[in-house]
Formats: sequence, C-alpha cells, structure tokens
Amino acid sequence: MAAATRPAERAAAEAGVRLAYRTAGLAAPERVLWAPSPLAAVRLIRELTDRGPSVREEVRTWPWAEERRRLHDVLGPTGWAAHWQATGAALWDTTRSLAERIRDAVAQADGGTGDGPAAGAVRLLLLDAVLGQHDAAWLAAFDGHGDRLAGLAAVARHAGWWWPYARVAVVAERPVALHRDEAGRLDRGDGPALAYPDGFALHAWRGMPVTAAFLAGLGALTPERIRQERNAELRRVMLEHYGYDRYLAVSGARPVHRDETGVLWRIDLPDDEDVAMVEVVNSAPEPDGSHRTYWLRVPPATRTAREGVAWTFGLHADVYAPLAQT
Repeated sequence: MAAATRPAERAAAEAGVRLAYRTAGLAAPERVLWAPSPLAAVRLIRELTDRGPSVREEVRTWPWAEERRRLHDVLGPTGWAAHWQATGAALWDTTRSLAERIRDAVAQADGGTGDGPAAGAVRLLLLDAVLGQHDAAWLAAFDGHGDRLAGLAAVARHAGWWWPYARVAVVAERPVALHRDEAGRLDRGDGPALAYPDGFALHAWRGMPVTAAFLAGLGALTPERIRQERNAELRRVMLEHYGYDRYLAVSGARPVHRDETGVLWRIDLPDDEDVAMVEVVNSAPEPDGSHRTYWLRVPPATRTAREGVAWTFGLHADVYAPLAQT
C-alpha cells in the first residue's frame, strides 16, 4: 500500500473519504476533487474559495488519538510496544522520510520556503493534508482493531494524499514510479526516484536529494570534474557513480600501505574527509584462471591494509588472522 504506484481507485477512495467524514460525525463533502500530485493539489486548494475550514482534526487527528488510547489501554505499555514492533514500526521510518521529502519538494516548488505570507499559506496547506498511502505504517497497527479508522484506511488503500475540508475534499493520485535502494531510501541514477502523473518528481541518489541536471551529468564525469565539485555530499555521489576503483586508477592516486592482505589507497578530497580504500585480490581463481580484485571502503583514519580488512569483519588488526582465504 505505501509503495503502490498504480492509478488511484477513485470510486473506492471517494467512498473512504465519505466514510471518514461520517465516522467523524460530519456531513459528507459536497464535492471530491482530484489532482495528479500533491503539488497540483496544493495549487488547486489555493484557488478554491468555497472549500470551508479544514476538518483534518475531526477526520484524522482525534479518531487516531482515541483509537491509540483505547488499544494502549487494552494491551498495556509492554503489549503496545510489542504490537507496534510487529506491525507498523518497520515501515514507519521510510514512509515518514518519504512524506517529509514530498512535503519539502512541494514547498520549494510552490514558494513555501520563505518567510512571507505566501510561504506561510503553503506550509499551512501542507499541514492540512492526510497522507493517504503514506499513513500505512500507523494504520497497520490498528488493522482489525475497530472501525473508527476504516474510512482513513480505505483512502490509504486506494489513493495518495488528501485534504479534508468542510465542503470539499481534494484527493491526489498516487505516484507512477518509485525507486528505492536496499535501505528504503529514494535512489535512481537515470531519472526521477519518485514521479507523479503530472511530472512532479523527486530525484535522489541513495537518499540524497539531487537535481535532474546533476543526474544527467553523471555519465560524463571526469576526475577533474569530481575534484572541482565544491559540495562535499555531491562529490561523494559522483565518486560512487564513477567508481572509487576507477577514480583511483585514472587520477594518479598512490598506495599508502601494502601488506599480505592487500593495498591501502587514500584519496585526498578538498573540504572533506579522505576516502580510504583497500584493494584485495580474491585468492580463489575465476573459471578463466584470473583473480578478481575487490575494493573495500574503510574508515578515513585507517593506517594499514590489514587494519582496513579487519575492520570489514568487525575485528581489530591485532586479532585478524584468517585461517584460509576464499
């Protein structure tokens, strides 16, 4: 649900919206309007003059607080903690981080990052949002424990973010693309990591926000271009994409230590910590008789190749003594 990229199921989502209003003791919204992205939704809401006040507290905040209190009372502190770990905890960090990234991107795109009235208005509209599919983590903790949150859960299953107002509800489509790394961070090197139907998108490399222009330039990287980059975080992205081993090979880097475990290399980067790598050779031959070389990233303060290899095994160099190489 949280990672769904299918088009919203609009009829089911609208039924969920109306159920959420009814459960909160409110009249159903006169209209349910759709937007292709959270950014488009914010822009649509800014143009609406008849939406009425936000009813987010009645629809989302109060029902959630009451259900959490009820379930906490039933399970007790220890039981609640165990229940949370078994349900929503694993999904919480990634969905919360993703929602924050979307919120920041909407604010930046629509002038919500300054201190003026317009910026304040955008930030307030973002606070009015119910996060739909990105509320999946905490909704999972209440699944099967009462129907007070059934409307919210229905919208989360079938749509993206939505904004409940007294007379109008605005619902956003789900994204059409989502790319993440093994840690759940937004990650894509050849396009947007998160994209919506109208082109609103987030670009990222292993969780770090980057621009589309930056990604487009990764294919033409040179060691000189990497050295010239003044932003240390972007320079690390460049090195990861270019390849530390390749950079070492073409940048004239020299080894700083060599022993029977491998070769320690160091890359000096301006305004950043050094990059230390240990070059090791697999003793087991490949089918063609060659031996594959591996590059291990180790802490910048590493002084010897043995210390670096030991660190990759969680050991101190003094106790690292492999019985056999494989």
